Amino acid sequence: MSRKMAFIIFYSTVLLIYTAVNYYIYVRSMQALPEGSTIRSVFPWVFWILVASLIAGRILEKIYLSHASDILVWTGSFWLAAMLYLFLAVLLLDIVRLLNHFFSFYPAFITTSYEKTKFYIFSGIGIITLLVIAAGHINTLHPRIKTLDLHIPKQANGLTSMKAVLMSDIHLGTLIGNGHFEKIVQKVENLNPDIILLAGDVLDEDLEPVLRQNIGETLQRLSAPMGVYGVMGNHEYIGGAEPAYDYLVANGLKIIRDTVVKVNDSFYLIGREDRDKPRFAGRERKPLEELIKMANPSFPLILMDHQPYYLEKAAELGIDLQVSGHTHHGQLWPLNYITSAIYTISHGYGKIGQMHAYVSNGVGSWGPPVRVGNRPEIVVLNITFEP
Repeated sequence: MSRKMAFIIFYSTVLLIYTAVNYYIYVRSMQALPEGSTIRSVFPWVFWILVASLIAGRILEKIYLSHASDILVWTGSFWLAAMLYLFLAVLLLDIVRLLNHFFSFYPAFITTSYEKTKFYIFSGIGIITLLVIAAGHINTLHPRIKTLDLHIPKQANGLTSMKAVLMSDIHLGTLIGNGHFEKIVQKVENLNPDIILLAGDVLDEDLEPVLRQNIGETLQRLSAPMGVYGVMGNHEYIGGAEPAYDYLVANGLKIIRDTVVKVNDSFYLIGREDRDKPRFAGRERKPLEELIKMANPSFPLILMDHQPYYLEKAAELGIDLQVSGHTHHGQLWPLNYITSAIYTISHGYGKIGQMHAYVSNGVGSWGPPVRVGNRPEIVVLNITFEP
């Protein structure tokens, strides 16, 4: 399948689902509004403008990047979060209505003033949704520092310990801009890491908002004695892998693409291309077995792979530590239940055989600048070596 066809199928599917969900919310909302009321006549305009804002903003970004495109993207991104919770609320209400149809358990005050009750419920859901989104946005602006102590029982040529700072899924662009990123970088600088590991999705697809804000200047502030290493994520591939790679490297990052680097003559970093490379670039990534052959297994082997699939296979092949991201742990509750069902580890630490694994839920956000049910994080891995 060609890269162009992959994009068409991907975006067509997303657009179809997006439209269907919004139409469902719209129909149920209109049924809750009083006939002949002002709000009923205004509501369709407001609703469909919100629905269209994200699509319009993303298109405008590619034609003319401006404050107008920023406003549309921000508005539409918040609407994505609202859409999720409105959809869940309406679905729950429909399930309750269906049950009431068979078992008739509504109290009398609902059945005697059904039209007013519907409007009160509509208003209550709207207010609660706004409060959840506001709290979730504040949450995204305050990443926590999470610390984990790990031991790898291998010699590292005299190196006995190191402090690695792990970040994933920053998603630099319109929503995670330079102002917020500067605060993240300041937190990392205060940690004084020996090495910095970026587990993919540093960029959020389109490079133009990053260039406009000169975020590269802030990227260059990321530094550590052993270096700043990263791998490509699926969003680098969605936006164009080669321009993304060139930009990241030009601003001081060492991006490992299906190869192995020996760091400080002490341990090996193995960096994989993203799992979605075949879909968006039309080329396969190298098998992990082939990459491991490039390293000396008597030294510690640290694998960076953006998407945390096949952790068991990495453990079988002798990897000592794998770090990943991608999942966001759902980002918006209750989507974490879906990511937990898909991945062996959706978020946090796990040990598979003799291999340590850490899957970060990310320090940024994708889509809505909102996190509900989990915190953005910068992870400190205090790693010790020697048997």
